[in-house]
Amino acid sequence: MAFSLDTRLTLLLGCRYPIVQTAMGWVAEPRLVAASSNAGAFGFLAGATIEPGRMEAAILETRALTDRPFGVNFHMYQSNADAIVDLVIRHGVRAVSYSRSPGKAMIGRLKDAGVVCMPTVGALKHALKAVEMGADVVTVQGGEGGGHTGSVPTSILLGQVVDALDVPVVAAGGFKDGRGLVSALALGAEGIAMGTRFLMSAESPVPAATLERYLKVRDPAAIIVSRAIDGLPQRMIRNELLDGLERSGGLRRLLLALRSALAYRRHSGASLVQLLGSAFRLRGDDGLSAAQTLMAANAPMVIQKAMVDGQPAEGVLPAGQIAAAIDGLPACAELIESIVQQAEQCLAALCRQTEPS
Repeated sequence: MAFSLDTRLTLLLGCRYPIVQTAMGWVAEPRLVAASSNAGAFGFLAGATIEPGRMEAAILETRALTDRPFGVNFHMYQSNADAIVDLVIRHGVRAVSYSRSPGKAMIGRLKDAGVVCMPTVGALKHALKAVEMGADVVTVQGGEGGGHTGSVPTSILLGQVVDALDVPVVAAGGFKDGRGLVSALALGAEGIAMGTRFLMSAESPVPAATLERYLKVRDPAAIIVSRAIDGLPQRMIRNELLDGLERSGGLRRLLLALRSALAYRRHSGASLVQLLGSAFRLRGDDGLSAAQTLMAANAPMVIQKAMVDGQPAEGVLPAGQIAAAIDGLPACAELIESIVQQAEQCLAALCRQTEPS
């Protein structure tokens, strides 16, 4: 018996399967995005960590590697947010993802151009606000997901959001295989989004030394939520940097924040005024301290140490707890095929269980 995995998500995004590769900073580069999309998933470029001068080149490079649709991720507080929106529209990018709403005017521009708007949220109230602002799809990340995260598990949060919204909902946090896809569909989602699973793949640009750290984690409890980086809850693998920051006082964190801010300014080309503007927009939203505000705005530079420089002891290791259940680095094509096959097997088994005897 053949089972269709077509959902409203696949129709909106134009992908073969309801599987999304999330836009991980320093990781979701053209090669990974193209490999994900070519395999039938939908890939997002990490526009928040690609310097403005290379953003257009990254879109064109991705397009050269795949004829499948893909998306771009950005943050509203980026100094080049308007420029990214211009590029997305000009090059006919299918979708954008974001975590902080860029506002109705910007969303209106994107929607008028036919771009699918797909924010990620970690709470029911944020999901409702996202749709009010114009979201076409909402990705819901439960507390077990990697990076900045909430406290409610996916299994609980997903049901709340599905019941409250009419737009398609995508489940994120704790997914790696076909069983997870079927469970998400059963809870009312119309697809799954995975970050850590794609980070741990053959096409991932993450250096071998850093990937080895991910593969060595076997205990989900070792992938903790900490506020030591920027004052916001962030799930990551324990390492030397995190342990040191959790033991240190405010001065060390402020020095790290200042170093990161200067590094981000060099990388992004942002002026001091733009950098401070980004930081203060964040501070107004979350009530952070000066050091926390700088770190929140420039956290990508701390992640870069691990994800680009291959120094896992000196950078942040964002990860969902699912990393502890992953023991290999398959190619994206192999990964997607295995997820789809397992999902079909699970659906067939469920049908057999419910057949009258």
